[in-house]
Amino acid sequence: MSLSIQTNVASLEAQNFVNINTSFQNNTISQLSSGYRINHSGDDAAGLATANQYAGTIATLSQGVINAGNSGSTLQIADGGISNISVILNRLTTLATESASSTFAGNRTTVNNEYQGLLTEINRQAASIGLNTGGANNAKLTTYVGGGDNQTDSQVSVDLSGANNAVDSTALGIAHTSVAGGGTELTGNNVNLNNTAVTFLSGSATASQTFNFNIATATGNTAVNVAVNGSVAGVTGANVVNQLNTALATYGISASIANDGGLEFGGATAFTLTGAATLGAGTTASSVAATTTSTATNSANYTVDSATAINGTAGGVTPGGAFVGFVGGAGVASSESVTFQNAGGSYSVILGGAATNPNNAVDVTTTLQTLNTALNGSGISAVANAAGNGISFQSTSSFNINLTANTTGLVGNLFGSGAAASANSAVGAVAVTGPAATALNTGNSIQALTALTQAITNLGLTQGIVGAGENKLNYATNLAQSQITNFSAAESGIKDANIAQEAANLTKAQVLQQASLAALAQANTAPQNLLVLLKA
Repeated sequence: MSLSIQTNVASLEAQNFVNINTSFQNNTISQLSSGYRINHSGDDAAGLATANQYAGTIATLSQGVINAGNSGSTLQIADGGISNISVILNRLTTLATESASSTFAGNRTTVNNEYQGLLTEINRQAASIGLNTGGANNAKLTTYVGGGDNQTDSQVSVDLSGANNAVDSTALGIAHTSVAGGGTELTGNNVNLNNTAVTFLSGSATASQTFNFNIATATGNTAVNVAVNGSVAGVTGANVVNQLNTALATYGISASIANDGGLEFGGATAFTLTGAATLGAGTTASSVAATTTSTATNSANYTVDSATAINGTAGGVTPGGAFVGFVGGAGVASSESVTFQNAGGSYSVILGGAATNPNNAVDVTTTLQTLNTALNGSGISAVANAAGNGISFQSTSSFNINLTANTTGLVGNLFGSGAAASANSAVGAVAVTGPAATALNTGNSIQALTALTQAITNLGLTQGIVGAGENKLNYATNLAQSQITNFSAAESGIKDANIAQEAANLTKAQVLQQASLAALAQANTAPQNLLVLLKA
Protein backbone atom coordinates (compact mmCIF):
# COMPACT_ATOMS: atom_id res chain seq x y z
CA MET A 1 0.00 0.00 0.00
CA SER A 2 1.33 3.44 -0.89
CA LEU A 3 1.83 6.04 1.77
CA SER A 4 -0.53 9.04 1.60
CA ILE A 5 -1.28 12.09 3.66
CA GLN A 6 -4.56 12.64 1.80
CA THR A 7 -6.29 9.47 2.92
CA ASN A 8 -5.57 7.92 6.29
CA VAL A 9 -7.01 4.48 5.67
CA ALA A 10 -5.93 3.17 9.05
CA SER A 11 -7.79 6.02 10.75
CA LEU A 12 -10.91 5.37 8.73
CA GLU A 13 -10.85 1.71 9.66
CA ALA A 14 -10.28 2.58 13.30
CA GLN A 15 -13.19 5.03 13.21
CA ASN A 16 -15.42 2.34 11.75
CA PHE A 17 -14.58 -0.05 14.53
CA VAL A 18 -15.04 2.68 17.11
CA ASN A 19 -18.58 3.16 15.74
CA ILE A 20 -19.25 -0.58 15.73
CA ASN A 21 -17.95 -1.07 19.24
CA THR A 22 -19.84 1.97 20.48
CA SER A 23 -23.07 0.63 18.98
CA PHE A 24 -22.35 -2.77 20.49
CA GLN A 25 -21.74 -1.18 23.85
CA ASN A 26 -24.87 0.98 23.63
CA ASN A 27 -27.03 -1.99 22.63
CA THR A 28 -25.64 -4.05 25.51
CA ILE A 29 -26.29 -1.23 27.99
CA SER A 30 -29.84 -0.87 26.59
CA GLN A 31 -30.56 -4.59 27.13
CA LEU A 32 -29.07 -4.58 30.62
CA SER A 33 -30.96 -1.47 31.70
CA SER A 34 -34.35 -2.55 30.16
CA GLY A 35 -34.05 -6.28 30.75
CA TYR A 36 -35.26 -6.91 27.20
CA ARG A 37 -33.35 -8.38 24.32
CA ILE A 38 -35.67 -6.61 21.87
CA ASN A 39 -36.00 -2.89 22.50
CA HIS A 40 -36.59 -1.82 18.92
CA SER A 41 -38.25 -3.48 15.98
CA GLY A 42 -34.89 -3.70 14.31
CA ASP A 43 -33.50 -5.80 17.13
CA ASP A 44 -35.67 -8.79 15.98
CA ALA A 45 -38.73 -7.88 13.92
CA ALA A 46 -40.03 -11.44 13.52
CA GLY A 47 -39.42 -12.27 17.17
CA LEU A 48 -41.13 -9.07 18.27
CA ALA A 49 -44.25 -9.91 16.21
CA THR A 50 -44.48 -13.35 17.83
CA ALA A 51 -43.84 -11.95 21.31
CA ASN A 52 -46.59 -9.34 20.81
CA GLN A 53 -49.07 -12.12 19.96
CA TYR A 54 -48.14 -13.87 23.19
CA ALA A 55 -48.52 -10.58 25.08
CA GLY A 56 -52.04 -10.09 23.64
CA THR A 57 -53.05 -13.61 24.64
CA ILE A 58 -51.66 -13.07 28.13
CA ALA A 59 -53.65 -9.82 28.47
CA THR A 60 -56.85 -11.64 27.41
CA LEU A 61 -56.25 -14.51 29.80
CA SER A 62 -55.40 -12.17 32.68
CA GLN A 63 -58.70 -10.34 32.26
CA GLY A 64 -60.41 -13.70 31.74
CA VAL A 65 -59.21 -14.81 35.16
CA ILE A 66 -60.76 -11.66 36.62
CA ASN A 67 -64.00 -12.33 34.69
CA ALA A 68 -64.13 -15.89 35.98
CA GLY A 69 -63.57 -14.64 39.52
CA ASN A 70 -66.45 -12.18 39.19
CA SER A 71 -68.75 -14.83 37.71
CA GLY A 72 -67.73 -17.26 40.43
CA SER A 73 -68.67 -14.66 43.03
CA THR A 74 -72.08 -14.25 41.38
CA LEU A 75 -72.65 -18.00 41.48
CA GLN A 76 -71.48 -18.17 45.09
CA ILE A 77 -74.03 -15.51 45.99
CA ALA A 78 -76.70 -17.50 44.16
CA ASP A 79 -75.53 -20.69 45.86
CA GLY A 80 -75.82 -19.08 49.27
CA GLY A 81 -79.31 -17.83 48.47
CA ILE A 82 -80.40 -21.24 47.22
CA SER A 83 -79.06 -22.85 50.38
CA ASN A 84 -81.12 -20.42 52.43
CA ILE A 85 -84.22 -21.11 50.33
CA SER A 86 -83.60 -24.81 50.96
CA VAL A 87 -83.80 -24.11 54.70
CA ILE A 88 -87.09 -22.27 54.15
CA LEU A 89 -88.45 -25.23 52.16
CA ASN A 90 -87.59 -27.47 55.10
CA ARG A 91 -89.58 -25.19 57.38
CA LEU A 92 -92.50 -25.20 54.93
CA THR A 93 -92.36 -28.99 54.90
CA THR A 94 -92.44 -29.01 58.69
CA LEU A 95 -95.51 -26.78 58.73
CA ALA A 96 -97.26 -28.85 56.06
CA THR A 97 -96.49 -32.07 57.90
CA GLU A 98 -97.82 -30.59 61.12
CA SER A 99 -101.06 -29.52 59.44
CA ALA A 100 -101.37 -32.79 57.51
CA SER A 101 -102.02 -34.73 60.69
CA SER A 102 -105.71 -35.30 61.32
CA THR A 103 -104.97 -35.16 65.06
CA PHE A 104 -103.55 -31.62 64.83
CA ALA A 105 -105.17 -29.67 67.64
CA GLY A 106 -103.80 -26.22 66.80
CA ASN A 107 -105.13 -23.50 64.56
CA ARG A 108 -104.36 -24.27 60.91
CA THR A 109 -105.01 -20.65 59.99
CA THR A 110 -102.12 -19.55 62.22
CA VAL A 111 -99.89 -22.20 60.69
CA ASN A 112 -100.92 -21.15 57.21
CA ASN A 113 -100.16 -17.50 57.97
CA GLU A 114 -96.53 -18.43 58.67
CA TYR A 115 -96.53 -20.70 55.62
CA GLN A 116 -97.73 -17.94 53.29
CA GLY A 117 -95.23 -15.49 54.80
CA LEU A 118 -92.39 -17.90 54.02
CA LEU A 119 -93.59 -18.23 50.43
CA THR A 120 -93.28 -14.44 50.15
CA GLU A 121 -89.79 -14.60 51.66
CA ILE A 122 -88.75 -17.19 49.09
CA ASN A 123 -89.83 -14.80 46.35
CA ARG A 124 -87.88 -11.95 47.94
CA GLN A 125 -84.71 -13.98 48.30
CA ALA A 126 -85.00 -15.40 44.79
CA ALA A 127 -85.23 -11.86 43.44
CA SER A 128 -82.25 -10.79 45.57
CA ILE A 129 -80.00 -13.40 43.94
CA GLY A 130 -81.47 -12.80 40.48
CA LEU A 131 -83.01 -16.26 40.22
CA ASN A 132 -86.64 -15.25 40.28
CA THR A 133 -88.57 -16.01 37.08
CA GLY A 134 -87.04 -13.75 34.41
CA GLY A 135 -84.44 -12.42 36.87
CA ALA A 136 -80.98 -11.23 35.92
CA ASN A 137 -79.40 -14.62 36.60
CA ASN A 138 -82.33 -16.66 35.31
CA ALA A 139 -80.51 -16.78 31.99
CA LYS A 140 -77.61 -18.40 30.20
CA LEU A 141 -74.60 -16.84 31.92
CA THR A 142 -71.51 -16.61 29.69
CA THR A 143 -68.02 -15.75 30.94
CA TYR A 144 -65.24 -14.92 28.47
CA VAL A 145 -62.04 -16.45 29.80
CA GLY A 146 -60.01 -16.72 26.61
CA GLY A 147 -57.33 -19.19 25.66
CA GLY A 148 -59.40 -21.10 23.11
CA ASP A 149 -58.87 -21.59 19.40
CA ASN A 150 -62.18 -19.82 18.72
CA GLN A 151 -64.69 -17.60 20.48
CA THR A 152 -66.88 -20.49 21.59
CA ASP A 153 -63.99 -22.37 23.18
CA SER A 154 -62.91 -19.20 24.94
CA GLN A 155 -66.20 -18.93 26.87
CA VAL A 156 -67.60 -20.77 29.87
CA SER A 157 -71.41 -21.04 29.97
CA VAL A 158 -73.68 -21.80 32.93
CA ASP A 159 -77.24 -22.25 31.74
CA LEU A 160 -79.68 -21.05 34.43
CA SER A 161 -82.32 -19.99 31.92
CA GLY A 162 -85.97 -21.02 31.94
CA ALA A 163 -88.61 -21.49 34.60
CA ASN A 164 -87.06 -24.82 35.62
CA ASN A 165 -83.99 -23.00 36.94
CA ALA A 166 -85.75 -20.16 38.75
CA VAL A 167 -86.19 -20.62 42.50
CA ASP A 168 -89.14 -18.38 43.34
CA SER A 169 -92.33 -19.98 44.63
CA THR A 170 -94.00 -19.93 41.21
CA ALA A 171 -91.13 -21.69 39.47
CA LEU A 172 -90.87 -24.21 42.31
CA GLY A 173 -94.58 -24.98 41.96
CA ILE A 174 -95.60 -23.99 45.48
CA ALA A 175 -96.95 -20.48 44.94
CA HIS A 176 -100.58 -21.52 45.37
CA THR A 177 -100.10 -24.16 48.04
CA SER A 178 -101.64 -23.83 51.46
CA VAL A 179 -101.70 -25.68 54.74
CA ALA A 180 -105.01 -24.22 55.81
CA GLY A 181 -107.77 -26.65 56.63
CA GLY A 182 -109.34 -28.22 53.57
CA GLY A 183 -112.76 -29.69 53.04
CA THR A 184 -116.14 -28.90 51.59
CA GLU A 185 -117.84 -25.63 52.39
CA LEU A 186 -121.55 -25.28 52.83
CA THR A 187 -123.29 -24.06 49.69
CA GLY A 188 -124.30 -20.41 49.91
CA ASN A 189 -122.74 -19.85 53.31
CA ASN A 190 -121.35 -16.34 53.82
CA VAL A 191 -120.65 -16.31 57.55
CA ASN A 192 -117.05 -15.35 58.35
CA LEU A 193 -115.94 -17.22 61.45
CA ASN A 194 -112.59 -15.39 61.40
CA ASN A 195 -114.34 -12.12 62.26
CA THR A 196 -113.10 -11.48 65.80
CA ALA A 197 -115.37 -8.46 66.16
CA VAL A 198 -118.40 -10.76 66.22
CA THR A 199 -119.44 -13.55 68.55
CA PHE A 200 -121.78 -16.28 67.37
CA LEU A 201 -124.94 -17.79 68.83
CA SER A 202 -125.25 -15.12 71.52
CA GLY A 203 -128.16 -13.78 73.51
CA SER A 204 -129.25 -16.91 75.33
CA ALA A 205 -127.80 -19.80 77.28
CA THR A 206 -129.83 -22.11 75.00
CA ALA A 207 -128.74 -20.59 71.70
CA SER A 208 -127.76 -23.32 69.24
CA GLN A 209 -127.58 -24.33 65.60
CA THR A 210 -127.84 -27.90 64.35
CA PHE A 211 -126.11 -29.60 61.40
CA ASN A 212 -127.59 -32.78 59.95
CA PHE A 213 -125.07 -35.33 58.64
CA ASN A 214 -125.50 -38.56 56.73
CA ILE A 215 -122.27 -40.51 57.32
CA ALA A 216 -121.19 -43.68 55.54
CA THR A 217 -120.30 -46.67 57.72
CA ALA A 218 -119.20 -50.21 56.88
CA THR A 219 -122.74 -51.47 57.32
CA GLY A 220 -124.87 -48.63 56.05
CA ASN A 221 -125.67 -44.99 56.63
CA THR A 222 -125.73 -43.14 59.94
CA ALA A 223 -127.71 -39.97 60.49
CA VAL A 224 -125.90 -37.71 62.94
CA ASN A 225 -127.23 -34.39 64.18
CA VAL A 226 -124.58 -32.12 65.68
CA ALA A 227 -125.58 -29.05 67.67
CA VAL A 228 -123.28 -26.07 68.17
CA ASN A 229 -124.21 -24.37 71.45
CA GLY A 230 -123.86 -20.69 72.16
CA SER A 231 -124.21 -18.58 75.27
CA VAL A 232 -125.45 -15.20 76.39
CA ALA A 233 -122.09 -13.68 75.46
CA GLY A 234 -121.74 -15.84 72.35
CA VAL A 235 -118.85 -18.05 71.20
CA THR A 236 -115.92 -17.49 68.87
CA GLY A 237 -115.35 -19.13 65.53
CA ALA A 238 -112.58 -21.23 67.03
CA ASN A 239 -114.96 -22.46 69.72
CA VAL A 240 -117.50 -23.38 67.03
CA VAL A 241 -114.89 -25.55 65.31
CA ASN A 242 -113.86 -27.15 68.60
CA GLN A 243 -117.46 -28.11 69.40
CA LEU A 244 -117.99 -29.63 65.97
CA ASN A 245 -114.72 -31.57 66.08
CA THR A 246 -115.51 -32.98 69.52
CA ALA A 247 -118.82 -34.33 68.24
CA LEU A 248 -117.50 -35.57 64.88
CA ALA A 249 -114.19 -37.13 65.99
CA THR A 250 -115.80 -40.57 66.33
CA TYR A 251 -116.82 -40.54 62.65
CA GLY A 252 -113.51 -39.49 61.07
CA ILE A 253 -114.86 -36.08 60.06
CA SER A 254 -113.49 -32.75 61.21
CA ALA A 255 -114.43 -29.11 60.84
CA SER A 256 -112.20 -26.17 60.08
CA ILE A 257 -112.39 -22.58 58.93
CA ALA A 258 -111.76 -22.09 55.21
CA ASN A 259 -109.56 -19.35 53.76
CA ASP A 260 -112.63 -17.18 53.21
CA GLY A 261 -113.70 -17.64 56.83
CA GLY A 262 -116.54 -20.04 55.99
CA LEU A 263 -117.20 -23.27 57.82
CA GLU A 264 -115.91 -26.38 56.05
CA PHE A 265 -115.92 -30.08 56.77
CA GLY A 266 -113.60 -32.81 55.60
CA GLY A 267 -112.44 -36.30 56.32
CA ALA A 268 -111.69 -39.70 54.88
CA THR A 269 -115.28 -40.79 55.57
CA ALA A 270 -117.97 -40.18 52.97
CA PHE A 271 -120.66 -37.83 54.21
CA THR A 272 -123.35 -35.42 53.15
CA LEU A 273 -124.55 -32.50 55.21
CA THR A 274 -127.45 -30.11 55.51
CA GLY A 275 -126.85 -26.87 57.42
CA ALA A 276 -129.55 -25.91 59.89
CA ALA A 277 -132.26 -23.70 58.46
CA THR A 278 -133.17 -22.16 61.82
CA LEU A 279 -131.42 -21.33 65.06
CA GLY A 280 -132.22 -22.43 68.57
CA ALA A 281 -134.33 -20.27 70.85
CA GLY A 282 -133.06 -16.99 72.17
CA THR A 283 -130.39 -16.32 69.57
CA THR A 284 -130.03 -12.65 68.76
CA ALA A 285 -126.68 -12.53 66.97
CA SER A 286 -124.85 -14.23 64.10
CA SER A 287 -125.39 -17.86 63.24
CA VAL A 288 -122.51 -20.25 62.71
CA ALA A 289 -123.52 -20.72 59.08
CA ALA A 290 -126.08 -19.21 56.76
CA THR A 291 -129.53 -19.72 58.26
CA THR A 292 -131.01 -20.78 54.94
CA THR A 293 -130.63 -24.48 54.23
CA SER A 294 -127.25 -25.20 52.65
CA THR A 295 -125.54 -28.46 51.79
CA ALA A 296 -122.07 -29.91 51.46
CA THR A 297 -120.70 -33.30 50.44
CA ASN A 298 -117.28 -34.85 50.15
CA SER A 299 -118.57 -37.72 48.01
CA ALA A 300 -117.31 -38.47 44.53
CA ASN A 301 -118.65 -37.34 41.18
CA TYR A 302 -121.11 -40.16 40.50
CA THR A 303 -124.37 -39.36 42.26
CA VAL A 304 -127.86 -40.81 41.82
CA ASP A 305 -130.90 -39.06 43.21
CA SER A 306 -134.49 -40.11 43.50
CA ALA A 307 -136.85 -37.86 41.65
CA THR A 308 -139.93 -39.63 42.94
CA ALA A 309 -140.78 -42.34 45.43
CA ILE A 310 -138.22 -44.84 46.67
CA ASN A 311 -140.44 -47.89 46.42
CA GLY A 312 -139.68 -49.01 42.91
CA THR A 313 -141.09 -46.45 40.52
CA ALA A 314 -140.50 -47.74 37.02
CA GLY A 315 -138.00 -46.18 34.66
CA GLY A 316 -134.50 -44.79 34.66
CA VAL A 317 -132.28 -42.37 32.78
CA THR A 318 -128.82 -42.27 31.26
CA PRO A 319 -125.73 -42.72 33.47
CA GLY A 320 -124.96 -39.77 35.65
CA GLY A 321 -128.43 -38.36 35.36
CA ALA A 322 -131.20 -38.16 37.95
CA PHE A 323 -132.33 -41.45 39.43
CA VAL A 324 -135.99 -42.41 39.03
CA GLY A 325 -136.47 -45.16 41.55
CA PHE A 326 -134.73 -48.10 43.18
CA VAL A 327 -134.54 -51.75 42.24
CA GLY A 328 -137.67 -53.69 42.94
CA GLY A 329 -141.37 -53.16 42.83
CA ALA A 330 -144.46 -54.31 44.53
CA GLY A 331 -144.94 -57.99 43.90
CA VAL A 332 -141.91 -58.19 41.58
CA ALA A 333 -138.73 -60.17 42.24
CA SER A 334 -135.99 -58.19 40.50
CA SER A 335 -132.29 -57.63 40.94
CA GLU A 336 -129.36 -55.76 39.51
CA SER A 337 -125.72 -56.81 39.58
CA VAL A 338 -123.30 -53.96 40.31
CA THR A 339 -119.52 -54.42 40.07
CA PHE A 340 -117.07 -51.85 41.42
CA GLN A 341 -113.53 -52.01 40.07
CA ASN A 342 -110.53 -50.05 41.35
CA ALA A 343 -106.82 -50.63 41.75
CA GLY A 344 -107.49 -52.81 44.77
CA GLY A 345 -109.67 -55.31 42.94
CA SER A 346 -113.23 -56.08 41.97
CA TYR A 347 -116.22 -55.91 44.32
CA SER A 348 -119.63 -57.20 43.31
CA VAL A 349 -123.00 -56.72 44.92
CA ILE A 350 -126.51 -57.75 43.91
CA LEU A 351 -129.24 -55.23 44.64
CA GLY A 352 -132.85 -56.34 44.50
CA GLY A 353 -136.06 -57.14 46.27
CA ALA A 354 -138.21 -60.15 46.91
CA ALA A 355 -141.62 -60.39 45.33
CA THR A 356 -143.24 -60.86 48.71
CA ASN A 357 -141.72 -57.81 50.35
CA PRO A 358 -139.71 -55.78 47.82
CA ASN A 359 -139.56 -52.63 49.87
CA ASN A 360 -137.21 -54.31 52.39
CA ALA A 361 -134.61 -54.34 49.66
CA VAL A 362 -135.26 -51.09 47.89
CA ASP A 363 -135.26 -48.32 50.50
CA VAL A 364 -132.23 -46.07 50.95
CA THR A 365 -131.15 -47.53 54.27
CA THR A 366 -131.16 -51.13 53.07
CA THR A 367 -129.50 -50.30 49.77
CA LEU A 368 -126.73 -48.39 51.54
CA GLN A 369 -126.19 -51.22 54.00
CA THR A 370 -125.95 -53.75 51.16
CA LEU A 371 -123.52 -51.57 49.19
CA ASN A 372 -121.21 -50.68 52.08
CA THR A 373 -121.10 -54.25 53.37
CA ALA A 374 -119.94 -55.44 49.95
CA LEU A 375 -117.52 -52.51 49.54
CA ASN A 376 -115.94 -52.80 52.99
CA GLY A 377 -112.16 -52.59 52.56
CA SER A 378 -112.34 -51.33 48.98
CA GLY A 379 -111.83 -47.66 49.80
CA ILE A 380 -115.25 -46.92 48.26
CA SER A 381 -118.14 -45.76 50.41
CA ALA A 382 -121.79 -45.07 49.68
CA VAL A 383 -123.72 -42.41 51.56
CA ALA A 384 -127.19 -40.91 51.40
CA ASN A 385 -127.49 -37.48 49.90
CA ALA A 386 -128.47 -34.48 52.00
CA ALA A 387 -132.14 -34.97 51.17
CA GLY A 388 -132.01 -38.63 52.12
CA ASN A 389 -133.50 -39.82 48.83
CA GLY A 390 -130.40 -40.63 46.78
CA ILE A 391 -126.91 -42.12 46.99
CA SER A 392 -123.42 -40.67 46.51
CA PHE A 393 -120.06 -42.39 46.46
CA GLN A 394 -116.67 -41.47 47.80
CA SER A 395 -113.35 -43.14 47.02
CA THR A 396 -109.69 -42.49 47.74
CA SER A 397 -108.99 -43.26 44.05
CA SER A 398 -110.81 -43.49 40.73
CA PHE A 399 -113.03 -46.50 40.12
CA ASN A 400 -115.49 -47.95 37.62
CA ILE A 401 -119.07 -49.05 38.09
CA ASN A 402 -120.35 -51.86 35.85
CA LEU A 403 -124.09 -52.48 35.90
CA THR A 404 -126.15 -55.39 34.66
CA ALA A 405 -129.87 -55.98 35.17
CA ASN A 406 -129.97 -59.75 35.38
CA THR A 407 -133.56 -60.54 36.23
CA THR A 408 -136.66 -60.05 34.17
CA GLY A 409 -139.25 -57.91 35.79
CA LEU A 410 -136.71 -55.20 36.73
CA VAL A 411 -138.53 -52.12 37.91
CA GLY A 412 -136.60 -48.94 38.64
CA ASN A 413 -132.98 -49.57 37.61
CA LEU A 414 -130.74 -48.03 40.29
CA PHE A 415 -128.13 -46.50 38.01
CA GLY A 416 -128.95 -47.04 34.38
CA SER A 417 -131.53 -46.44 31.73
CA GLY A 418 -134.39 -48.68 30.72
CA ALA A 419 -138.10 -49.07 30.75
CA ALA A 420 -140.20 -50.89 33.27
CA ALA A 421 -139.79 -54.70 33.30
CA SER A 422 -136.80 -54.42 30.98
CA ALA A 423 -134.85 -57.66 30.61
CA ASN A 424 -131.51 -55.83 30.54
CA SER A 425 -130.95 -52.26 31.60
CA ALA A 426 -127.16 -52.42 31.74
CA VAL A 427 -125.05 -49.33 31.22
CA GLY A 428 -121.65 -51.04 31.19
CA ALA A 429 -118.57 -49.54 32.81
CA VAL A 430 -118.86 -45.98 34.09
CA ALA A 431 -115.66 -44.27 35.26
CA VAL A 432 -115.86 -42.38 38.53
CA THR A 433 -113.07 -40.04 39.55
CA GLY A 434 -112.07 -39.78 43.17
CA PRO A 435 -112.84 -36.66 45.17
CA ALA A 436 -110.44 -33.74 45.33
CA ALA A 437 -107.75 -33.95 47.97
CA THR A 438 -109.24 -30.86 49.55
CA ALA A 439 -112.29 -32.91 50.51
CA LEU A 440 -110.10 -33.75 53.50
CA ASN A 441 -109.26 -31.27 56.24
CA THR A 442 -105.67 -32.27 55.68
CA GLY A 443 -106.05 -32.18 51.90
CA ASN A 444 -104.38 -28.80 51.38
CA SER A 445 -101.44 -29.87 53.51
CA ILE A 446 -101.10 -33.18 51.71
CA GLN A 447 -101.12 -31.40 48.36
CA ALA A 448 -98.57 -28.94 49.73
CA LEU A 449 -96.31 -31.80 50.86
CA THR A 450 -96.45 -33.32 47.39
CA ALA A 451 -95.59 -29.96 45.83
CA LEU A 452 -92.83 -29.30 48.37
CA THR A 453 -91.23 -32.67 47.68
CA GLN A 454 -91.03 -31.75 44.00
CA ALA A 455 -89.89 -28.22 44.85
CA ILE A 456 -86.99 -29.58 46.91
CA THR A 457 -86.01 -31.78 43.97
CA ASN A 458 -86.24 -28.85 41.54
CA LEU A 459 -84.23 -26.61 43.86
CA GLY A 460 -81.58 -29.31 44.11
CA LEU A 461 -81.32 -29.47 40.32
CA THR A 462 -80.79 -25.71 40.12
CA GLN A 463 -78.29 -25.84 42.95
CA GLY A 464 -76.49 -28.61 41.09
CA ILE A 465 -76.20 -26.41 38.00
CA VAL A 466 -74.85 -23.54 40.10
CA GLY A 467 -72.33 -25.81 41.81
CA ALA A 468 -71.24 -27.33 38.52
CA GLY A 469 -70.89 -23.81 37.13
CA GLU A 470 -68.63 -22.81 40.03
CA ASN A 471 -66.46 -25.85 39.35
CA LYS A 472 -66.31 -25.11 35.62
CA LEU A 473 -65.16 -21.56 36.35
CA ASN A 474 -62.53 -22.85 38.78
CA TYR A 475 -61.23 -25.28 36.18
CA ALA A 476 -61.24 -22.56 33.52
CA THR A 477 -59.37 -20.25 35.89
CA ASN A 478 -56.75 -22.90 36.58
CA LEU A 479 -56.24 -23.48 32.86
CA ALA A 480 -56.05 -19.74 32.15
CA GLN A 481 -53.45 -19.24 34.86
CA SER A 482 -51.44 -22.16 33.49
CA GLN A 483 -51.67 -20.67 30.01
CA ILE A 484 -50.59 -17.27 31.33
CA THR A 485 -47.50 -18.90 32.84
CA ASN A 486 -46.64 -20.79 29.66
CA PHE A 487 -47.28 -17.89 27.29
CA SER A 488 -45.27 -15.61 29.58
CA ALA A 489 -42.37 -18.09 29.44
CA ALA A 490 -42.60 -18.19 25.65
CA GLU A 491 -42.67 -14.39 25.46
CA SER A 492 -39.73 -14.18 27.87
CA GLY A 493 -37.73 -16.55 25.72
CA ILE A 494 -38.09 -14.17 22.81
CA LYS A 495 -37.98 -10.71 24.39
CA ASP A 496 -36.08 -10.95 27.65
CA ALA A 497 -32.34 -10.27 27.74
CA ASN A 498 -29.83 -12.86 28.93
CA ILE A 499 -28.34 -10.76 31.71
CA ALA A 500 -25.26 -12.92 32.28
CA GLN A 501 -24.46 -12.92 28.61
CA GLU A 502 -25.08 -9.21 28.20
CA ALA A 503 -22.93 -8.40 31.27
CA ALA A 504 -20.05 -10.24 29.61
CA ASN A 505 -20.85 -8.46 26.36
CA LEU A 506 -20.66 -5.10 28.15
CA THR A 507 -17.17 -5.86 29.40
CA LYS A 508 -16.21 -7.01 25.93
CA ALA A 509 -17.74 -3.89 24.35
CA GLN A 510 -15.92 -1.61 26.75
CA VAL A 511 -12.55 -3.30 26.06
CA LEU A 512 -13.15 -3.20 22.31
CA GLN A 513 -14.17 0.44 22.43
CA GLN A 514 -11.09 1.39 24.41
CA ALA A 515 -8.87 -0.62 22.04
CA SER A 516 -10.44 0.92 18.96
CA LEU A 517 -10.04 4.43 20.40
CA ALA A 518 -6.38 3.71 21.13
CA ALA A 519 -5.90 2.37 17.64
CA LEU A 520 -7.64 5.43 16.22
CA ALA A 521 -5.23 7.66 18.12
CA GLN A 522 -2.31 5.79 16.69
CA ALA A 523 -3.78 5.88 13.19
CA ASN A 524 -4.24 9.65 13.46
CA THR A 525 -0.52 10.17 14.24
CA ALA A 526 0.66 8.03 11.30
CA PRO A 527 0.61 10.87 8.65
CA GLN A 528 2.95 12.90 10.80
CA ASN A 529 5.57 10.22 10.30
CA LEU A 530 5.54 10.99 6.56
CA LEU A 531 6.88 14.49 7.25
CA VAL A 532 10.24 12.91 8.05
CA LEU A 533 10.65 12.16 4.35
CA LEU A 534 10.29 15.88 3.55
CA LYS A 535 13.12 17.08 5.85
CA ALA A 536 16.01 16.21 3.57
